[in-house]
Amino acid sequence: MSDERGPGREQRRRFAFLLGLGLDGKDGHYRQTKGENFLLVGGSEKTHAVLQDKALSLNEELRRRGKRLEDVEGAEEMRDIAHDAGL
Repeated sequence: MSDERGPGREQRRRFAFLLGLGLDGKDGHYRQTKGENFLLVGGSEKTHAVLQDKALSLNEELRRRGKRLEDVEGAEEMRDIAHDAGL
């Protein structure tokens, strides 16, 4: 019998995604954009477009670095990636 915490234990795959919420949508439209690792919901037309641009910029920077969102190692690295993406 192997210890569940020991070396024989299968590693769980890490999962990460970005959730963007726009809270200024007052025109009655429901906006939702889904991407590979993000979900954007709500907002005015302008706000939702800004959220889309930011999510795409972040994903481009991740691709440039050869990383996936779930591979980011903590808040400091995420800040660096966001900064380099122009966020």
